[in-house]
Amino acid sequence: MAEGGRLFGEWTDFVLKNLHETFTKGGVEGNTLLDFGTGASIYHLLSACEVFEEIIVSDLLEQNRAEFQKWLKKDQDAFDWTHIIKSVCEMEGNRKNCEIKAEKLRSQVKEVLKCDALKRNPYDPIVMPPVDCILCCLCLECSSKDIKEYCNVLKNFQDLIKPGGHLLILSTLNATFYVVGKKRFNLMPLTKDELEKAIKDAGYQIEKAVYAPRTDKSKMDIADYEEKFFIHARKPM
Repeated sequence: MAEGGRLFGEWTDFVLKNLHETFTKGGVEGNTLLDFGTGASIYHLLSACEVFEEIIVSDLLEQNRAEFQKWLKKDQDAFDWTHIIKSVCEMEGNRKNCEIKAEKLRSQVKEVLKCDALKRNPYDPIVMPPVDCILCCLCLECSSKDIKEYCNVLKNFQDLIKPGGHLLILSTLNATFYVVGKKRFNLMPLTKDELEKAIKDAGYQIEKAVYAPRTDKSKMDIADYEEKFFIHARKPM
């Protein structure tokens, strides 16, 4: 959501740091990662491409999928992610390998699919084989009208994850809206207690939970979240 203004410096720093640690020290790896609600962004996938052989991205909106495809195909009109890619390379100790990193991610994205969080099978009519990990960044509070619906989406994810597989969620707390261009989108306000209860009620075990307050209040007219979170949960064996 770079174009929407939610991609603040402190937000990307939070995401990149937590995902780097998760994919290097957290034991999260495997054959296939499914990114649910990709938007038009690649930043949250840059560390994942080092530990997963295949990445499947998905989003409800055709324009977001089209924008992602522009970057995938090196379209001259694609958003330039070079500065973010360099940041991840520096974390990994390979600050000169920016282009190599970009090409690695491109080569590992195998599909760009349509998904709908409110369907029992979000990929209907496609039946997805279970994956090792689902990654979900700034998505579920956009599509859910209340915490019950949020929990139901997490329950539906159970069919998409292998036993013992991972669920990674990064998003914001106590947010009510965000703005893209001149259009305002409403969000379901989410508290820490509601979040953790929904994850547990959906049948997952929480392995790690990280919360960080918003420090930059300069763009509250674009997105009014108060806190950032990262959750690493697992589907029981």
